[in-house]
Amino acid sequence: MERHLFDADHDAFRETVRTFCDKEILPHHDSWEEAGIVPREVWTAAGTAGLLGFMAPEEYGGGGVRDFRFNAVVSEELTKARASGPGFAIHVDIVSAYLLDYANDEQKARWLPKFCSGELITAIAMTEPGAGSDLQGIETTAIRDGDEYVLNGQKTFISNGILADLVIVVAKTDPSAGYQGISLLVVERGMSGFERGRNLDKIGLKAQDTAELFFDDVRVPAANLLGEEGKGFIYLMEKLPQERLAIAVVAAAACESMLAMTLDYVKDRKAFGRPIGSFQNSRFVLAELATETQIARVFVDRCIEELNAGTLTVSEAAMAKWWTTELQQKVVDRCLQLHGGYGFMTEYPIAKAYLDTRIQTIYGGTTEIMKEIIGRTLGI
Repeated sequence: MERHLFDADHDAFRETVRTFCDKEILPHHDSWEEAGIVPREVWTAAGTAGLLGFMAPEEYGGGGVRDFRFNAVVSEELTKARASGPGFAIHVDIVSAYLLDYANDEQKARWLPKFCSGELITAIAMTEPGAGSDLQGIETTAIRDGDEYVLNGQKTFISNGILADLVIVVAKTDPSAGYQGISLLVVERGMSGFERGRNLDKIGLKAQDTAELFFDDVRVPAANLLGEEGKGFIYLMEKLPQERLAIAVVAAAACESMLAMTLDYVKDRKAFGRPIGSFQNSRFVLAELATETQIARVFVDRCIEELNAGTLTVSEAAMAKWWTTELQQKVVDRCLQLHGGYGFMTEYPIAKAYLDTRIQTIYGGTTEIMKEIIGRTLGI
């Protein structure tokens, strides 16, 4: 089914992203997987290519075009290239929205130019060892002391955690006020008391640095408060739909990519003297996956339109996130099965896809939390 979401500008941008992947990522990704991190030079190259700041105003070195279709193009092409290492999505799909909507003019002038150039890598720190999807359960505190906040606590599973120069930290500035006491503080590399733990060893997304972060009496200037004090939880609720849609974009693209590689495989691989794709079971499995993948694509594209129009609801984003990521799990499982024993070999892309896929139903809010969000909107 032909997609009608993009215009000529998006198509041209897609070629730019595709060329970048071919030149700057694919030749090196295996070594990044072994190292567990990508070099900073990849980020500055992405900035030069215009992949990081297209949504930021031109006065800060950006492209001045805030259109989530461009975000989708970046995510789709990285996914098709199996380039899971560079944490551009955290920077472009998540952090950018907070900086553009909640940072004041002085903060934008300080951070956005290097954000766009790739010289400044960003992360957002929500999850704690004892608080994941339940953001009201965080224990990190930031108590005001004159013109500073004294930040104490710990975060974990933070994408871009090792490389990040700027981290938006979710903390309680008034621990007695519940969700109304949560604020967002921007912590910068080099602040005394801000330490990074180990680069976490994950089963997938091996080249994507993921870290524990520790804050021990970090004195964060009040000038680094993002938005208003006590509004942090509201800001998170406003931006989580975009984050969840970004994950759904990856899921839909991954389903298409895995289906395509499996179709190629079953047409070539033979058993009992004929291609394994010619057996009825193979055709039925692939027919089911192709149909559901098409359904996912149509729904995700519609959600992108709704996000651009400002009408995407929390429940719709949750629907997109849980259904597409669960489908991604199904597609990779069935596709690996059709590869037979070769699917279990890490030299085959489907094996890497199998490992990288597993996190999709967890981060950004688990499937169970997504269903709870949807259920509440149904009045039950």
